[in-house]
Amino acid sequence: MEFTVSLPIPRPRRQVLELLSNPAHHAAWVRDLLAHELVSGTEGQVGAVSRVEMRSGKGTMEARETITRRDPERLEGIAEDVVVHYERELVAPGMWSAAREHLHDLGDGTTLWESENEYRFDARAMRLLAPLMRRAFRTQTLRHMEDFRAFAVHGTDVRGADARGADGAESG
Repeated sequence: MEFTVSLPIPRPRRQVLELLSNPAHHAAWVRDLLAHELVSGTEGQVGAVSRVEMRSGKGTMEARETITRRDPERLEGIAEDVVVHYERELVAPGMWSAAREHLHDLGDGTTLWESENEYRFDARAMRLLAPLMRRAFRTQTLRHMEDFRAFAVHGTDVRGADARGADGAESG
């Protein structure tokens, strides 16, 4: 199952990538995230492997996330027309997924976040249900992206705590 979702974010591309690739911020915008722990490598860099635990229905799901692409690695001095790629794979029992994030500089400090997503399932029942669940997966992805935008722009924290924004300012 594959789908693509896009969302403009009124923040510079470099800031968007820094927030996306820093797990210290993930709990503020990824609903149901219980843990994101580095297992090996360097946080946010190609080859980094993390253990991810999410609330899923009435239980939890544990997965392994691997950063597979960050191109270019350094954002200093890149042209506006260069698309930044940040990609990762998630492997859990019975499931594999890939998220291919493309960050386009739209000028005026705005970034277009385009997220290509692919899911594969081992269980026959899930493979049969996946096309029917495509809309739910797409809706959930868009919700995460909207939560990220609210965090990046306003400091909104999905946990409902007294959040601080990406710039350290009190939200309000």
